[in-house]
Amino acid sequence: MSLHPVAEKLSELLGREVKFAEDCIGPEASNLVGKMKEGDCILLENLRFHPEEEKNDSGFARKLSSLGDIYVNDAFGSAHRAHASTEGVTHYFSQSVAGFLMEKELRYLGLALADPQRPFAAVLGGAKISGKIDVIENLLGKVDLLLIGGGMVFTFARAMGYTIGDSLLEEDKIELAREIIETAKSSQTRLIFPVDITAAEDINETAKTRVVPIEQIPAGFKGLDIGPKSIELFRHELKKARTVIWNGPMGVFECKPFAEGTFAIARILADITSQGAVTVVGGGDSAAAVSETGLEEKLTHISTGGGASLEFLEGKILPGVAALTDSSKVEVR
Repeated sequence: MSLHPVAEKLSELLGREVKFAEDCIGPEASNLVGKMKEGDCILLENLRFHPEEEKNDSGFARKLSSLGDIYVNDAFGSAHRAHASTEGVTHYFSQSVAGFLMEKELRYLGLALADPQRPFAAVLGGAKISGKIDVIENLLGKVDLLLIGGGMVFTFARAMGYTIGDSLLEEDKIELAREIIETAKSSQTRLIFPVDITAAEDINETAKTRVVPIEQIPAGFKGLDIGPKSIELFRHELKKARTVIWNGPMGVFECKPFAEGTFAIARILADITSQGAVTVVGGGDSAAAVSETGLEEKLTHISTGGGASLEFLEGKILPGVAALTDSSKVEVR
């Protein structure tokens, strides 16, 4: 878990020596920093070797702050954690600012939620409703279209009285799924569900798949991806959108027989981006899927923070962002 190899790679990328401190606090780190000349760069050892980091220990944060005059946080992926290096340390600086990547993340995620070009669509996937309920509730009424895929779609399907075979189901969330469907009816948000499903008896690379209507998944079969008609339905809906947020895969994309739905969403978003739409991918598995398709440069923004982007979409305040100087006054461009 040491960052020593990172220092070597960073030296290569910068074309100058990046000195490495064997710890992030203590005499060695202080001495190296004290001897720095104009243009020098020092990488400190991994903060997480110290349990005080994740505990947001004030004493540890103060020691970190003694090494610099200005604090810059460019780690959006850690902004949802109130750790010593993301929140605690800011109490000891007169200026704590966002780096360029952090600024970009906040700009695109913030713009999408605060002032989107419309129609505004969200594509949500992933295994369980319980992992996305806060996102769904925050987006209902804000987005014009909410397209649902992934394993969580089967709890909705059961709530609508469909036969789902052996597909993933959260029994205790069926009533919640019904409530979401009803809430959507009285909001400006149209809920879009898949119409067909790629199903199989087992999850493996040689699985024999069957495309079936979402309301008629046979016993013994699991729904593992959205089907071809659903892909076309999603394409038809998304091509009208001017802003799209995507968070969560459409199926078990790590396994080739069930990857097409997720990869198709990446291609659809690339197509509409080329037509002027703003497309934002919320990190995590969705970002990994885009990377596999080689379309990273074809979308507007791919978040570097899975957990952080999810909490942002949930409408939560990110501690690492709230701690920055005048964060409430930062203009979202």
